[in-house]
Amino acid sequence: MKVKTLLCSTAFMMGLALVVSLVTNYSGVCSDIFAVGGALNSGTRGNITVFLLACMMTVTLSRIPYRNLNPVENYKSCIRAIVLGLLVAGSIPLIAYYLLRDVEGYGQYAVGLVFLAATPFAASVGPLSLILRGNLEHALRSTIVVYVAALLWIPFVVWITLGKSVDMWNVVITVIEIIGVPLVASRLLTRFKIDREKMSIVLNCIIAFLVWLSVSSTNFQAAGLVVLGVFMVIAALRDIGLGLGTEYIEKKKDLAWSTRVTDILMISYKNKGIALALCTSVLAGPAIGSAMVAIAASIVVEVCWVAFMDSVLFSKKRMDKELKSDSENGIKQTWES
Repeated sequence: MKVKTLLCSTAFMMGLALVVSLVTNYSGVCSDIFAVGGALNSGTRGNITVFLLACMMTVTLSRIPYRNLNPVENYKSCIRAIVLGLLVAGSIPLIAYYLLRDVEGYGQYAVGLVFLAATPFAASVGPLSLILRGNLEHALRSTIVVYVAALLWIPFVVWITLGKSVDMWNVVITVIEIIGVPLVASRLLTRFKIDREKMSIVLNCIIAFLVWLSVSSTNFQAAGLVVLGVFMVIAALRDIGLGLGTEYIEKKKDLAWSTRVTDILMISYKNKGIALALCTSVLAGPAIGSAMVAIAASIVVEVCWVAFMDSVLFSKKRMDKELKSDSENGIKQTWES
């Protein structure tokens, strides 16, 4: 397999980054640079994360054209996206936060669940829908609508959960930096052609770096295996549980492959970069390290989920089989006239 092919694979790059991250984390080889006063202390990590995420968001959103974005004409699609991508997708982390926030030994770590609950789905849902023959028009329109809604949704979720303990003005500024500015700046880049392969490589390298930066710097040892295990179970319920649950329910309802693909991506594939940016920008001191445990645990699970989607759930073999079955049963895909 060519190196370029591997670099274009999000699943491979995330998996590789995770392995390297865990090695550097438990070996402690990078502990000095992550410590207070180190080259990559919490403040520096926060600034780097916000900057890289804003750049990624700008480029990714710029690939979404202007056409068919009218939320009034497509209100059913927009409501579906908000319900799946924000409300349902954020329900499990929010419930878990309220269950654990007052439990001794878990409360300080549960704060990270708030940022996971507030985070919308990944902006790459559109490109992935195209590759997997999902409902591309719905995915692209939903991305814009959900990210605009997230400008209010994120501050709202943080306010109702952590409002008294964090600077809400800082929350608003961070949201504007990582979502508001990219939404506007991306419209200026829509006319410029960007090679898809090169863009994929650059974005995957940035994602891999952010995975390493977050997982390597998280103090899992301080939390302990039991606490870490609890947050990984919560992450598995959120990513894998919601994803497979959506697949099961929608397949039982005989919904088209294209519909199921996009819905599964929207409900299960969170934009962990936003959660990282919020955590490192809004919190301070030891609170960042504690909250990062839940986020880093979620990243570990999501890497496994992405690999499963890539190799099993949305594999080429299964896609061909499902499309053939839909055709035999008279189920039309969204790209069919």
